[in-house]
Amino acid sequence: MITPAVRTLATELTGDDLPAYVYDLTALRAHARAVRDALPPGLELYYAAKANPAPAVLQALASHITGYEVASGGEVEHVRAAVPGAPLAFGGPGKTEGELRRALTLGVERFHVESEQELRLLAGAAEDAGIPDVDVLLRVNLPVAGDELGGAALAMGGRPSPFGLDPEAVERCLPLFAEASPGGGPLRLSGGGGPLRLRGIHAHLASGLDAPAQVAVAAAIADWAAKLSERHGLGLTEVNVGGGMGVDYAHPDRRFDWAAYGQGMADLALRHPGLTLRIEPGRALTVYCGWYVTEVLDIKHSGGEAFAVVRGGTHHLRTPATKQHDQPFQVLPMDAGDAGDAGDTGDTGDTWTRPWARPAVRAEPVTLVGQLCTPKDVLASRVPVAEVRVGDRVAFAMAGAYAWNISHHDFLMHPRPGFHYLEE
Repeated sequence: MITPAVRTLATELTGDDLPAYVYDLTALRAHARAVRDALPPGLELYYAAKANPAPAVLQALASHITGYEVASGGEVEHVRAAVPGAPLAFGGPGKTEGELRRALTLGVERFHVESEQELRLLAGAAEDAGIPDVDVLLRVNLPVAGDELGGAALAMGGRPSPFGLDPEAVERCLPLFAEASPGGGPLRLSGGGGPLRLRGIHAHLASGLDAPAQVAVAAAIADWAAKLSERHGLGLTEVNVGGGMGVDYAHPDRRFDWAAYGQGMADLALRHPGLTLRIEPGRALTVYCGWYVTEVLDIKHSGGEAFAVVRGGTHHLRTPATKQHDQPFQVLPMDAGDAGDAGDTGDTGDTWTRPWARPAVRAEPVTLVGQLCTPKDVLASRVPVAEVRVGDRVAFAMAGAYAWNISHHDFLMHPRPGFHYLEE
């Protein structure tokens, strides 16, 4: 589970250096390369920066992806600074007029428009800025048939939602566009509204789907977009089918089947040769490259159950509280002479330096909790362990996405973790 480089650093850090986020950028690059190799050549791969916007992570991905999906004005600024010149697609609901104007100034390549109001705001901002060509995709909340989203961990569409436009609302937006020239080409917003070009359709309907379900949803989106384009003579050339590739925290070794997904998307591309297909995964690209490393401060029993209290907690790693799961972890035993000055209380002799017995849990389930004054500060609940002792290290895996960046860092004002980015 843990890479050798991460294990080495995790045991070398002193107690005062913990907790710490440790990212294996070599492993990240290898994974991104494998994903890219599994996809058909014409498919564009954007990384959803919201999953983990650390500059080192963004830069490590740069040579394996087409661009970045950003979802706020802050992300536009941040990603543009971290990876200058990389293509950006600006999505997300509730974009402010100021954000749209700044994004135009920074040269965002694609705008995923969520409503008619946003379309008009963007057109006015582009016209005011004197920018002649602004490429947009209309985000559609597309109903899907049957139980295609039944296995979704999180559904953003296919049902009433604040995200995107219902199909009939997309139809109502189309009369706002007029053809750019008698020779055809992308449609532009008409009526003096501004220089927007309609390039295609964007849809992100769910997260947590396996490869067959993802292909089925992508096919539904692409088929709908192609029929819309043909029906209205739009000449659409792009379809972004979103991200949300499934990640299984209960079984870290089970990965999304990128090979099957790539084959399915290749078949879909053959069915729609005039469309450029684009995806925007986040979690599935970076989750496996990060670990949250901490140490056991205390062990106690309450009501017949074992608890291990670790440095830090869900104010650093909110993922298990948010998703209501056990964060996978590995215990790294620490003995005398190791960083942290913990001792070994095994049968070979007691080297624990305190004048009391070293607290330990052996061969029983343990709940790992943090330092917060709330019973919700649980990282993993009733997980069987062979042994864990005060002073041992714990490396929580799958902490490379939606971890530090979604956590409530300042609650109780504990020290912030360290951050380490390991290169080969």
